[in-house]
Amino acid sequence: MKTFFLVLALLFSIGFAFAQNTLKLTLKDNSTNEPIRFASVSILKTNIVTKSDSTGVAILDNVPDGRQTVLLSLIGYRSKEIQYDFPIADISEQIILMDSEAQDMEEVVITATRSSRAISDIPTRVETIGGEELDEKITMQPANAKMILTESTGIQTQQTSATSANASIRIQGLDGKYTQLLKDGFPLYSGFSGGLSLVQIPPLDLKRVEVIKGATSTLYGGGAIAGLINFITKEPTDERGLSFLLNGNITNAADFSGFYSQKFKRTGITVYAAQNIQAAYDADKDGLSDIPKFSRFTLNPKFFYYINPSAILSFGLNSSFEDRLGGDMILIENKASNEHSYFEKNRSSRISSQLKFEKHFVDESVFFFKNSIGIFNRSIRKSDYYFSGKQLSSFSELSYLFNTGKSEWIFGGNLWTDNFQQDNATPYSLNNNLFVGGAFIQNSLKASEKFIIESGLRVDGTNENDFFILPRISVLYKITPKFTSRIGGGLGYKTPTLFSEEAEERSFRDIQPLDLSRVRSEKSIGMNFDLNYKTRLFETVSFSINQMFFYTRLNRPLILDNIPLSNGRYEFTNAEGYLDSKGFETNVRLRYDDISLYCGYTFIDAIRHFNSTKVINPLTARNRIYTTLSYEWDERLIASYELFYTGRQTLSNGETRPDYWVMGASVQYRFKHFSLFVNAENFTDTRQTRHESIYTGSLQNPQFKEIWAPTDGFVFNGGIKINL
Repeated sequence: MKTFFLVLALLFSIGFAFAQNTLKLTLKDNSTNEPIRFASVSILKTNIVTKSDSTGVAILDNVPDGRQTVLLSLIGYRSKEIQYDFPIADISEQIILMDSEAQDMEEVVITATRSSRAISDIPTRVETIGGEELDEKITMQPANAKMILTESTGIQTQQTSATSANASIRIQGLDGKYTQLLKDGFPLYSGFSGGLSLVQIPPLDLKRVEVIKGATSTLYGGGAIAGLINFITKEPTDERGLSFLLNGNITNAADFSGFYSQKFKRTGITVYAAQNIQAAYDADKDGLSDIPKFSRFTLNPKFFYYINPSAILSFGLNSSFEDRLGGDMILIENKASNEHSYFEKNRSSRISSQLKFEKHFVDESVFFFKNSIGIFNRSIRKSDYYFSGKQLSSFSELSYLFNTGKSEWIFGGNLWTDNFQQDNATPYSLNNNLFVGGAFIQNSLKASEKFIIESGLRVDGTNENDFFILPRISVLYKITPKFTSRIGGGLGYKTPTLFSEEAEERSFRDIQPLDLSRVRSEKSIGMNFDLNYKTRLFETVSFSINQMFFYTRLNRPLILDNIPLSNGRYEFTNAEGYLDSKGFETNVRLRYDDISLYCGYTFIDAIRHFNSTKVINPLTARNRIYTTLSYEWDERLIASYELFYTGRQTLSNGETRPDYWVMGASVQYRFKHFSLFVNAENFTDTRQTRHESIYTGSLQNPQFKEIWAPTDGFVFNGGIKINL
């Protein structure tokens, strides 16, 4: 009997040993074949976890029988999942090759610079927003792209209407009219259509956003003195893409949007559709809407025809139709009376086309043709005022890119037209017709492995007898693999226009038509310099810092005089002097395992030097801080906390307004085909109306003050995103 139990115990121990397996992995970099140290190696759904040693070897003991999934992850490398069936047939050491995230970045070609080079080899400083960061911002504000840009250093979204929440975007302290907005490289939002552009750009179909700060008129012509923002949309792939987003918030808003994409043998298609609905919301209970009532429908189909492997033809339409009503809350609820009569109603429709042909040749040269036509209608109606107009614009471009070894050349020409016709009859007309033709040439020279030089020249002429020569140069110096620096500068210009933040705030009321014999185009010079450093701290913490310095000088800017003419109208004139904006941006990123921290600081010193006097540029905070702390668990749960600081600001009348803080938090949990999200934006309920009333006068005839802080207060939203 004793012998029996000894044999039974031995058999049991042998069976147990066979049920507990050992797996030995050697991790190596796919490009350098160097061992990867301190990578996390774990068996999913178990407590088995280890790290690779200094030779890249990781040993997992006591692995249960059956199919197991091994997860490999390390900051700077793409996570990898591998399945093994235990007991494993091949007990020899397994060599695993991991791809660096830097290799992924090499595949990203920044289209805003017109170059075909990867982002790491572009001398022009380009900031990109994509991937998980873009996905997170979309869930915070699914109705428009405002949130995507608000949380970037050097960028400020400026609300221009207290009751209708219209907004424009500022870069490095310069007004919104100096920033050019592009969609897939097409300039679609400018002039009259620029007043509502930011709140009407849909985010769900975006692949990434490219931001270039500083003078970029050499790349795309006038209007890019402060910089440009290029919204890149998704393209079809062999795998079908289908996603839906449903969102609601406590201000009685509802967002329904969907995106579909798929590539077939010779064709492809993407379709974005959305319905955004918002009820009027009065955050401070003063009787006037802080968020207007609006309804917007958006439909953006795009078709691709793959003529052959080297030629692609695409055609897309962007359309949106919106009714927006703000003002007296009683009136909005259809209970208008003599005491409740104030309102501001915006009705707009936007239809634009995008036609693009791209042909690649054997010698790696590329031919491009682009054309877009845009029709924008908008009417502004108030209780005692009405303004309406139509904008017809077009953009056409031919360009050719070719390589000569170390050098890349691109040259071409474009034609841009903008015709605005006022619909309603008034004693004065704001009709405007602009025609701009230009030619450009750009060279990117890889002088050595460390030096890359990008230079360009544009020549533009207008129907207003203006002629511009715009040079530009940027240099990239790779000091070490971890330490790089860029420096660049160029000239810019902006043709005279009535469509600015100042006119938008007045709803174009009592604006004197431009006298082109008296006003001139604005001209600028800008430059920037930055330092970039990336490394690892304590072998486990990813650390990067970017320090950028900038300077822009705008000569004789076109401004709206505060004192009306004898006829009661306000006139745009060229200021006697200049405006300069200088400062710096600091961006720091830290990541440890599943925790990441980002801190951004912007210092802007924007001064008006008019008539031998110095005045701070209105509504420009000298100090801004943005911090976000996020945690990601198992690629499923994502939680983040955000903190904003905006320093003191000066109004147009010279009065100073206090600084303020805004905080937000968000949580998203991902399942296989859908994710749930909740966001608490501005949960401290920071509002301008906590410091002062937003208007003076009576409720029937309010005179609104300049907007320098949030007006909508705390907003809580939540929803579901479905991916099929």
